[in-house]
Amino acid sequence: MMDPALCTAESVSLWTRSTSLLVRLLMNPQWVLPPLMIWIILPWLLRIFRRKWLYSGTGAVLLLVYLLLGSPLTANLGERFLTGAFPGDSGEPVEAIVILGRGRELRPQRVQTAAALWRNDVKQFSQVGHRAPLIFASGRGDALEIAAMLKKGGIPASAIDGEPCSRTTEENAQFTAALLQPRGIHRILLVTDLPHLRRSWLTFRSLGFEVIPHASPLPPQFPERKTAFLVVRECFGFVTYGLLGRYTPRSVTETPTAIVQPAQPVAETEAFFPVAIR
Repeated sequence: MMDPALCTAESVSLWTRSTSLLVRLLMNPQWVLPPLMIWIILPWLLRIFRRKWLYSGTGAVLLLVYLLLGSPLTANLGERFLTGAFPGDSGEPVEAIVILGRGRELRPQRVQTAAALWRNDVKQFSQVGHRAPLIFASGRGDALEIAAMLKKGGIPASAIDGEPCSRTTEENAQFTAALLQPRGIHRILLVTDLPHLRRSWLTFRSLGFEVIPHASPLPPQFPERKTAFLVVRECFGFVTYGLLGRYTPRSVTETPTAIVQPAQPVAETEAFFPVAIR
């Protein structure tokens, strides 16, 4: 596992910062509904508003849009868009299982999924032996914690590696390629949640990986509203990555931020200590 001290302090794009902040805001109705209700009612209480219907109507439209975006209908339509044709997992051996970090709330399900795949105890697969010799965790604030959870779940430390530097899907792919491809690892099993899977699959594939995508489930208690806004953000992210040309074949040398260095040997307790939280 790389030492987090070797991570370079690259700035995150305005798009990533703004969409992440917006999604966190929208996922909490207590931060959105009261201001919208005030927006709708206030013009009728104060005389200074001359076009009360215009101000109040704008608030009502925004409220309707918010309720629609957070509805199960939006989640279903968005998931249909995001789950376009990509290859199924036939259970064939790969050279590495790559887990993408997506925060604390989604971490346990993907760790369980990756561990089951590594042990090859998924019911639909009948091959004997491990799916891959390596599980590689990617993501700042996630990779170290994922590694610790895998060890606690019985996966040997020799089968665990990763990078704790990336903060976006693009960096996930860049840094993973920079570290794994020089070791001859090109065929991977990619584990992330279903809304994120298509964008991740295309991004990793563009950097020269042969990718088998495998969805990890969302938490059972994950609210429908959070699922809907997660899907909406992924729809925008999917389109944006396409416009930026991140699905066409590229080489790692074309992406300077992917230049990362392997860590020097560190003590086991230091290697898995959660020093960064996304």
